[in-house]
Amino acid sequence: MGSYDIERYLNIRSAYGASFGPDGERLSFLMNTTGTAQVWTLAGPREWPEQRTFYDERVTFASWSPERPELIFGMDEGGNERAQLHRLDAETGVIENLTAMPDAKHRWGGWSHDGDRFAFTSNRRDEAVFDIYVQGREETGDDARLVYEGDGWLTLSGWSPDDSRLLVSQAYSNFDQDLYVLDLETESLEHLTPHDGDVRYQSANWAPDGDGIYLVTDEGEADTLYLAYLDLETGDLEPVVDGEWNVDGIALDDETGRFVYSENVEGYTEVTVGEFDAADPTAFETFPEPDLPGGVSGGVSFGPDAERFALSTTGDAVNTNVFVVDVETGEAERWTDAPTAGIPPESFDESELVHVESFGVDGRSPSARGTPEESHAGLSVPGFFTLPDDHEPGNTPVIVDIHGGPESQRRPSFSSVKQYFLDRGYAYFEPNVRGSSGYGAEYASLDDVEKRMDSVADVRACVEWLQDHPAVDPDRIAAKGGSYGGFMVLAALTEYPDLWAAGIDVVGIANFVTFLENTGDWRRELREAEYGSLAEDREFLEEVSPINNIENIDAPLFVLHGENDPRVPVGEAEQIAEKAERQGVPVRKLIFEDEGHGFSKLENRIEAYSAIADFLDEHV
Repeated sequence: MGSYDIERYLNIRSAYGASFGPDGERLSFLMNTTGTAQVWTLAGPREWPEQRTFYDERVTFASWSPERPELIFGMDEGGNERAQLHRLDAETGVIENLTAMPDAKHRWGGWSHDGDRFAFTSNRRDEAVFDIYVQGREETGDDARLVYEGDGWLTLSGWSPDDSRLLVSQAYSNFDQDLYVLDLETESLEHLTPHDGDVRYQSANWAPDGDGIYLVTDEGEADTLYLAYLDLETGDLEPVVDGEWNVDGIALDDETGRFVYSENVEGYTEVTVGEFDAADPTAFETFPEPDLPGGVSGGVSFGPDAERFALSTTGDAVNTNVFVVDVETGEAERWTDAPTAGIPPESFDESELVHVESFGVDGRSPSARGTPEESHAGLSVPGFFTLPDDHEPGNTPVIVDIHGGPESQRRPSFSSVKQYFLDRGYAYFEPNVRGSSGYGAEYASLDDVEKRMDSVADVRACVEWLQDHPAVDPDRIAAKGGSYGGFMVLAALTEYPDLWAAGIDVVGIANFVTFLENTGDWRRELREAEYGSLAEDREFLEEVSPINNIENIDAPLFVLHGENDPRVPVGEAEQIAEKAERQGVPVRKLIFEDEGHGFSKLENRIEAYSAIADFLDEHV
C-alpha cells in the first residue's frame, strides 16, 4: 500500500487559465481548490488569492475585460458542455448570466478592444451548426445580434485591431480547417484559405496593422506545423518559422507585435518570445527564453503593453501553476501556489521518454486481425514510462494508460492519479501510438478509417516491450483509457486477450455505429472524418467495434461513465458491460448521474479512482 490514499492525491491542486486584468495588477486564474475549477484572482506573486465564484459546477474559462474591472466566464451544468457565459463584476462580486439559453452551447470568441462588446459562436438556431453572435457587455439572452449563420463547426479567433472584423475558423476535421474574415458592418464573409485536401490553419492571430494574419499551418504538404504570415491583400502565405517539430501555436499582442510561440519537441514544450518587425512581418527579434519548471507550458495571456505575460506550466513531478514572465529579460516568477495536499513534491516520480518498435507502414498491418505481418521497416512508437522508486525486479505491475482523441498526445504533465498508482507500486506506461498528434501529419494519419486497428497493434508492441523489461511482471499488465482511449482499451482486450490482467474503460466507445448515431449533432461530421461515415463505412465500423468481438475477452473489465456525456453517450458503457457480463466476464459498472465526458467533481473522482484502485488490487 502507498503512503497516501487517493483522496489525498486528488486534493493536489492545479492553477491555470490565467488572464490579466486591465490595469495589469490583478490576475485571474482557475483553480480546483473546492473540488471543481472556480475563478480566483490575486494581486501579486504568491499573495493570498481571492475566490470569486462558488459553484458546484466547473468553470471552463475566465477572461478579463480590456477596459473595465469585470470578466466573463463560462460554465456548463453536470458536464453537458452546453456552456453559458456569465459576467462577474470584480468590484461588487455580482454575477449575471449573459446568455441564459441552457439548451445551447456558447463558445467564447473574445472581447472587443474597447470592452463594450464580446463575440461568441452558438448552436442556438440549429443544434448541428454554429452561428456567430455579437453582444453588448450589459445585454443578455435574446439581445445578442446574430451576425452570421454558419453551416458547420465555427470558432472565433479574435477581433481585428479596429474592432470592425472577426477572424473565423471552420473545422472539417482535426486536420482540415479554413479561415475567414467576417466584416461586422456588411456581415459578409471573406474566404482566406481556399485549398484542396486536408490542410491545417490554426492558432490564427491578427497582425498589429490588421493587414495580415499570423497562424500555424501545414500548407504546401508540410508534415509538421510551421509559423506563417498571411497577407490579406495579396493572399500570399509566407513561412516565418519552420522545423522538424510542430509549432503548436502562437499568442500575439496586436498592439505591440510581441509574441510567444511554442514548439512541441517529442511532447516537451520549447517556448520562444519575441517581437515582430513593423516594416517586415516575417522578421522578428527574440528575447531570452524563460526558465520554466516542468516540461509542458501553455495558455499565454499578455499584460498591458505586453511587458509581461502569464502562462501555466507543469511537469511529471510539478503540479500546474501560473508563472508571469518578463518579456525582455525572460525572468519567470511563480504567482500561484497550488498546494500538493501535504505530499512532498520530491516524492513524485518522473517519466522516461522511450521508443518502442512496432510493425512498419510499408508492409500490410494486421491482415488477419490481431496478427500483424512482418514489415521491412518498423515504426517507432514513442511513450512515457515511469517506474516507482521502490520497484521490485520482475514483480512490478504496470498500468498502460492510453490517451483519447485519437488526435491527441500524452505529454510529461502532472497527473495526481498517475502519482497515486506509482506510490502504490504500479509502473505507468503512456504510449503515443500511430494516430497521435505531435509527430507530424503522416504519423497522425496512420490510423485513419480502415487503418483503425493498426494503432491497437501498436499497443500490443508496447506490451511486448514491457514484458521484456526487467522490472515488469508480464502477467500483471492492465489497460486503462478514457474516451477514444476507452475504445482502445476495449479493442486491446478483444483483439489481444492474452496480454491483459484487467481493463478499465472510462467514457469509452464500444460501438462506433451507435456512438456516431447518438453523439451530439454538432460533432458527428467531425468524428466521421476520422473514424469513417455511417453511410460509407458502416460494415467496417461494425467489424472493428469491440461490442461485436466481445466473445474474445478474458480479462476482468471495469466500465465508468457520466450520465450526461454529450460526446460518448452513456449507452456505450451500458451495452458493453451488459454484453461482457453475459459472456461470463467479471464486470463492474459505475455511472455518475451528475457528470459528462469525464469526472470533474472531486467527490466523484474520489469514488471513481478508489473503485479503480480496489479493482486493480483485486485482479492485478
